[in-house]
Amino acid sequence: MPELLAPAGDWECARAAVENGADAIYFGLEAFNARMRARNFTVEELPTLMEWLHLRGVRGYVTLNTLVFEPELPVAEALLRAMMAAGVDAVIVQDVGVARLVRMLSPDFPLHASTQMTLTSAAGVELARELGCQLVVLARECSIAEIRRIREAQERDPQRRPMPLEVFVHGALCVAYSGQCLTSESLGQRSANRGECAQACRLPYGLVADGRPVPLGDRQYLLSPQDLMGLELLPDLIRAGVASLKIEGRLKSPEYVANVTRAYRRALDELAASARAPDELPARYAADAETRYGLEMAFSRGLYTGWLEGIDNQALVHGRYGKKRGVCLGEVLRVEKGSVVLAAAGAVRPGDGVVFDAGNPEVEEEGGRVHGVEPAGQGQDGRPLLRLRFGAGTIRWARVRPGQKVWKTSDPVLERCWRRTFEGEQPRYRRPVTMRVSGRAGEPLELVVRDEQGREVRVLSELPLEPARERPLGRAVLEAQLGRLGGTPFYLAGLECAWEGEVLLPFRELNRMRRAAVERLEQLRRRPPRWTVRPEPVIRAACRAGRDPVEESPAGTGPTLVVLVRSMDQLEAALQWGATTVYCDFENPRQYVAAVRRVRRHDAEATAATTVWVAGPRICKPGEDWILRQLSACGADGFLVRNADQLYAFSGRPCVGDATLNVANHLAAEFFLERFGLQRVTASYDLDADQLEALVRALPPGCVEVTLHQHMPMFHMEHCVFCAFLSRGHDYRDCGRPCEKHRVWLRDRVGALHPVKADAGCRNTVFNARAQTGAEYAERLARAGVRHFRIEFLDETADEVVRTLSRYASLLRGEVRGETLWRELRLVHQLGVTRGTLRRDGNGGPRSGGGGRLDGRGCVV
Repeated sequence: MPELLAPAGDWECARAAVENGADAIYFGLEAFNARMRARNFTVEELPTLMEWLHLRGVRGYVTLNTLVFEPELPVAEALLRAMMAAGVDAVIVQDVGVARLVRMLSPDFPLHASTQMTLTSAAGVELARELGCQLVVLARECSIAEIRRIREAQERDPQRRPMPLEVFVHGALCVAYSGQCLTSESLGQRSANRGECAQACRLPYGLVADGRPVPLGDRQYLLSPQDLMGLELLPDLIRAGVASLKIEGRLKSPEYVANVTRAYRRALDELAASARAPDELPARYAADAETRYGLEMAFSRGLYTGWLEGIDNQALVHGRYGKKRGVCLGEVLRVEKGSVVLAAAGAVRPGDGVVFDAGNPEVEEEGGRVHGVEPAGQGQDGRPLLRLRFGAGTIRWARVRPGQKVWKTSDPVLERCWRRTFEGEQPRYRRPVTMRVSGRAGEPLELVVRDEQGREVRVLSELPLEPARERPLGRAVLEAQLGRLGGTPFYLAGLECAWEGEVLLPFRELNRMRRAAVERLEQLRRRPPRWTVRPEPVIRAACRAGRDPVEESPAGTGPTLVVLVRSMDQLEAALQWGATTVYCDFENPRQYVAAVRRVRRHDAEATAATTVWVAGPRICKPGEDWILRQLSACGADGFLVRNADQLYAFSGRPCVGDATLNVANHLAAEFFLERFGLQRVTASYDLDADQLEALVRALPPGCVEVTLHQHMPMFHMEHCVFCAFLSRGHDYRDCGRPCEKHRVWLRDRVGALHPVKADAGCRNTVFNARAQTGAEYAERLARAGVRHFRIEFLDETADEVVRTLSRYASLLRGEVRGETLWRELRLVHQLGVTRGTLRRDGNGGPRSGGGGRLDGRGCVV
């Protein structure tokens, strides 16, 4: 059976997971984890936590799954050393540079590739293997069929063991690809890649198509998926070869962790008992009504299989709310004094918490604890009616109307049951041990105890076995005495008796032997694994200091503008302006042939040649090789590569790494530059000016490209807004391709219209309504060693393209100041231009993040 991996945001959640059958937990420390809002654990707590987990037979994985900026690498190194010393079983990482740092520190410390790495294909798994990973957490957007294809692609090489794959099976779903969501960064300088997601996907949006609002009724939450429940799909996941099943929820309550872990533990145990091999498993696991009710009450925005069964844009996002609801009890039929009458669709009892759904979840909703439940006759359809009474003053009855849905959001009786599963110090979930006893009269009795992980201890009796005249030792007696394991984390799963003749030993001696064996076994289990660790620091002070800007900046090699266009009209404008390097990023890659031909015709007439590069989609999944073939055959001078598939497909040809590679430090940059021969890499959009300058100075001049002007790509998602809300189709096969017929925007709560674009894989990108500029930092970054500044266009007209490029060229020539340019562009562009994410906060310091430094005790401060 696969490993069951549960979340732990704090000690209570860790206990809840362990006492309900988790095989492993994952948790974060005070820095560099993607859930900085959780309580998390301190470095000082780490040895105690790992000792307790190992005693209980549970593995502990630490999430170091954010980007790490250049000045923070020493902090990351110190944290990794603390993990290795404490016996952590694996570290989960996002940053390619951190993965390299792990292997620089230790050749054997287990390394897991986080879902934040956005790995969706066999090429992504291969990239993780090259980095030294032992397991890959696939993107949540992978279907079971795609997981199976990734596994099968690995099995084609008989010389190598397939990489274990981990998938999420339960919990909240991000609408955007993890590691590629820049919404929080773009709108509020709170980076999801730094553990500070602002959950903008859970907010209401309006839909505008071709300049007109689209009437959607009560569907306002266009980007808020239902929660994932893969319980019934466990047989298919097992058959697909999944090695680890992950439950989301490091920000959830311990009761949630207890209930969800218990449900999946029970299901896995039942499936294991029902079949000897995966092909003997049932088609689906049949979850009973009680289990489903518990999962809905623990936390639910609606439960659905997510992308595991493939894409269904109608089902993934119902659009009616973006927060926890629980179980629907029915609709209000009438409102009475201090009570409501409804045709109940579910059980309700006094003490339950309910909320009245008026169809506008953003406004404070009415709700409270039920004080009384009474029969109220029958409805017209024959269903029994219930009257729910509430305490005086708890409900503002003027806001409750017939037709409103009633949701049960709290069941105190059930919540107390969940809490009892992990309260107290006594172990509740126990691990199996087997025992073997042997001996003969006149010699000591030998007791060998073996745990589920293969550890053994041997204990000899202090008294010799005596010949038995009556009531000799027997299996039943030994099982009763040796099986008295209450208060320990073990239960007796098997006993082998191998003594000769009929012998006798006092019960007190048997009890002493049992206690001694258990104590020794517990000591063995508490011992941390010993990892090989390089003693000397690997992040050297010289590496952190960077270059001298004067010595490293050759004269006459000033920076140039690189232009990214998204239409043929923009390409024409860029050529007429005189761009020497153009990236084409078209929704339809079939247009690239025409774009390349247009550039070649221009070159034949122009005095200076223009190189044309083409960009593929941000994501590549199994079966999408046709897109790579189109890019390869279009005749472009090079490629703007965005994922592992493109890195391998275009290796050996001119390539530039895009920001989707999430380069935030020199270790990551060097990997892509050296392993794949990239000409340069684009810096991650998560870096502010100080962090960006530190990265640039840590590398030779010209290695880092900086995007100076762009509409930030906020959400990049498998979910298709066009299909879900402009058609009745479920995916590209039956949607009618509204993306080819309509221009679409999402209107946010302040009225900004964010453009939505679809790519060749039918994935959507929501771009920020406002372009952002880093013009004020161009001179500083050029002095640091930046040789290529990118200007990206989205929907700008040809005139706007020419005007914008002309002003940025003046900026690089020193003819205009950055602040002046920003103010000009703010006036010229219809929606305005913001200073963007390179700016500092109001105090002049860097923006907040998930990093920090260590004090003398090894604690993050």
